[in-house]
Amino acid sequence: MFIPNLLSAESGSERVVKARIIVVEDEPDLREAVAEYLAASGYDVVTAENAVAARALFEAQSFHLAILDIAMPGEDGLSLGRWLRSKTPIGIIYATAAGTALDRIVGLELGADDYIVKPYELREVLARVRSVLRRVPQRAEPQAAKAEAGNRRFMNFGGFQADFDGRLVIGANGAVIEMAKSEFDVLEVFLTRANRLLTRAAISEAIGFVEDPESSRAVDIRIMRLRKKIEADPANPKFLRTVRGEGYIFSLPSGGEAN
Repeated sequence: MFIPNLLSAESGSERVVKARIIVVEDEPDLREAVAEYLAASGYDVVTAENAVAARALFEAQSFHLAILDIAMPGEDGLSLGRWLRSKTPIGIIYATAAGTALDRIVGLELGADDYIVKPYELREVLARVRSVLRRVPQRAEPQAAKAEAGNRRFMNFGGFQADFDGRLVIGANGAVIEMAKSEFDVLEVFLTRANRLLTRAAISEAIGFVEDPESSRAVDIRIMRLRKKIEADPANPKFLRTVRGEGYIFSLPSGGEAN
C-alpha cells in the first residue's frame, strides 16, 4: 500500500498534495459532520460506515491518516487498525467512548498515534489531525528515494542505524526493524537529545502530542514498545533508561554518531 508524498500547502512548494483522510464511523450524522468539517479545513476526505467498506477503500487507494471508531458493529476499530498498521505507516487516530481507558491503552499499544474521546468537538478532531499529520513520514517514490539516498541523515547507536529521512531503523543483521511512526517519533527525540534527562512532558511536546491527561501514559507505552525492539533485555535496558520520578535518558554509546 503506497503512501504518497505529503507536502504542506503552507510550504510554498509548486506541487501540493492534499492530505487524504478516511473517516470510519458507523454513526451517519457524526461521520458526515467530521468529514464536512475536515474537508472545509482543506483535506481530501473519504468516509466508510464499517470495517468492510474501509478495507475495500484501503485496497483501492492510499491515505495519509485514518480516524477509526473503536465500537463498530462487526469488526471493531481496533481489529481494523491492527490490520492497517501491518500494511502501512499512515497515521491512525482512534475514536473511543468516554470512560473506556482500556480501549485507548490497547489502541496505543497497537501503534495508534492519537485518540479522541466521544463526545468530542470538531475543533478537537482538527487539532489532533493536524498534530498527527505533522508527523506523517514523507514517502517518496522509489526512484526519487534512491536519488536522494546520498543526502539522508543517519545515526548509529550500538548495532543499529537510524535513517531519519527514511524514518526506519536497520538492525545489525541489515534487516529493517518494523517500527510504527509514533515509535520512530519518540526514538528520534531521544537520539537527537542523547544522554540528556527528558521528562514525559518534554517528550510529548517534542513529538507534537496534543496535551492530554493521559499523555504521560501514551509516552510510556511508546517507550515500552521501543524497548522491545532495540533492547536485548527490555527489562534491563542499555539505551532507554528510566530515571524514577523524573523521566528518561537515552544513553548513547561512545560509538554513536550521526552522518
